[in-house]
Amino acid sequence: MIRWLLLLLGGALLGGIVHLATVMALPRTATHDAYSRLAASAVNTVVPLPSPTPESATMPFMDPAFVSAVCRYDLSTGPLKLRVPVGPAYTSVSFYTRFDVAYYALNDRSAGRRVIELDLMTSQQHNDMPEEEDVTAADRLIVESPTPTGLIAIRALAPEPGLIPAARAALAAASCQRQDLSKMGGQ
Repeated sequence: MIRWLLLLLGGALLGGIVHLATVMALPRTATHDAYSRLAASAVNTVVPLPSPTPESATMPFMDPAFVSAVCRYDLSTGPLKLRVPVGPAYTSVSFYTRFDVAYYALNDRSAGRRVIELDLMTSQQHNDMPEEEDVTAADRLIVESPTPTGLIAIRALAPEPGLIPAARAALAAASCQRQDLSKMGGQ
């Protein structure tokens, strides 16, 4: 009896370890993730996404009430400056690593401005930035990416169908451009 209980306990323990290892490895082994589906889009450029349909959506869990755009970024050549004008109702910006791990999010209400503006860089690029005494954290928002590549998902809410053109226009004016470290001190 005790032998069977030990076998069952060992099997459950081994099954739990295999399950956890599989769940942890799945994002790195998935071949059809959001980053791969957007591989044809330009790097460091905001690209509008088509409206989702029940049959197809570029990214998972897309809401038809939101107009979406993405910026597939690569920080290996330098930091980025992200500028997103605020849409008519609500605008959010979410940052993901290459393997779909969310690491930062910001919306228009927390930004407190009509334009969400920030610098995206690696921790090494942040350390290499020149120090300025007159620039504070309130003046410049800096987001550190844990990986050199990833996705920025930009969403603008259109609570009524008539507001969709205004939300699209706001996202069309968004930019995600490479910055020169030597010029970042003078902003």
